[in-house]
Amino acid sequence: ALYSKPSSCWFRSRAVRYCACHTGCRCGSESYPNTSYRKGYAGEDPTPALEGADVVLVSAGVARKPGMDRADLFNVNAGIVKALAEKIAVVCPKACVGIITNPVNTTVPIAAEVLKKAGVYDKRKLFGVTTLDVIRSETFVAALKDKDPGQVRVPVIGGHSGVTILPLLSQVEGVSFTDEEVAALTKRIQNAGTEVVEAKAGGGSATLSMGQAACRFGLALVKALQGVSEVVELRVDVEGEGEYAPFFAPPIKLGKNGVEALLDI
Repeated sequence: ALYSKPSSCWFRSRAVRYCACHTGCRCGSESYPNTSYRKGYAGEDPTPALEGADVVLVSAGVARKPGMDRADLFNVNAGIVKALAEKIAVVCPKACVGIITNPVNTTVPIAAEVLKKAGVYDKRKLFGVTTLDVIRSETFVAALKDKDPGQVRVPVIGGHSGVTILPLLSQVEGVSFTDEEVAALTKRIQNAGTEVVEAKAGGGSATLSMGQAACRFGLALVKALQGVSEVVELRVDVEGEGEYAPFFAPPIKLGKNGVEALLDI
């Protein structure tokens, strides 16, 4: 699925969802955020859904099954992201693009290369949506320390697969951890996606929590595009200046043109 949202205001805007299937696309438009216009598209051509979009969130692709890791999805999902990026480059080249499709560690660079080839790449406007790792970290820490998860903030850096996910538990304010707790929490955060896949026994992956993560990122981005100041996301995969890890997920500050600043870790 692909979700695009042209807007001057989050609550007065056009919400669009596109699905590549031919089954009528159960878009669930009644569950969209409060918008003045909602529409769903289905079929092979996403062009109508992309026209005029300021924000595009790409979640299309196959999900993990038991025994698979995110890298196993590459052969299928890489082609899907490449095709959608090619359309975005033509139809809405100035849109902010959030890639949700796994493996994010590789689908984001693929989208970047497609946009570069088309001459429309702006590294401030391409994101790997890895917010789910933050939500999981906040949830697990809150449960362990008997806190309100809405009041817990856990910076998470790195990538979006296994040991590349690094929660900075030492930076969580108001709580302390033993070495054993740090080791156990880190391992659970890194393997949380696999835990969900195995629990569903082939019935899907972390669909609902990923939807929440996408919503959280999307709302933050739209607020920043509207000019709301000091919009900070604790973890988004973006292109930085690193020689050995050009795409990395640090805390970032969002602004009217996408990434305004990479924040210190």
